[in-house]
Amino acid sequence: MSLPTPTLQTERLRLRPFDDADADALFTLHSNAYVLRYWDSPPWTEPARAERFIKACRQLEEDGAGARLAVESDGAFIGWCGLTSWNPDFRSASLGYCFGEAAWGHGYATETARAVLRWAFDTLDLNRVQAEADTRNVASARVLEKLGFVHEGTLREDCIVNGDVSDSWVYGLLRRDWAPA
Repeated sequence: MSLPTPTLQTERLRLRPFDDADADALFTLHSNAYVLRYWDSPPWTEPARAERFIKACRQLEEDGAGARLAVESDGAFIGWCGLTSWNPDFRSASLGYCFGEAAWGHGYATETARAVLRWAFDTLDLNRVQAEADTRNVASARVLEKLGFVHEGTLREDCIVNGDVSDSWVYGLLRRDWAPA
């Protein structure tokens, strides 16, 4: 069963399915070592990686496993946000996002995730959304907490980031605690 990727509009942003024209901006985002310093995979070194990511987004949709949306501000790509591991039987999914440095500190991640969560709870009828953040990524933890996520625990030494073993915080948001604002 496929899960069509929606187009969502917020006050300042447009969230939409990825298209092939996003490849260059996506590569720029994911090849930035500073942006990915807490990511669980190294920065991209080959532009073809962006094309594979976009293809994987389409496959995710086709398989009904989730949706990743490109995020635009004034028509320019600034990052992405998505739901993966969608399980309609358990009514759950995982939230993830990545934004370029120029987008940091403007509330875009919170605004974007809020729109995706609204779609998740209202349209997909989810009961639970989970998210993880590297324990050094305090900014991402703040975004999740602003959205109402509750810190549920720590996955000890679950990733190797830039050669360093790191821990991840696990956050959960239940439908009954969701406040769309």
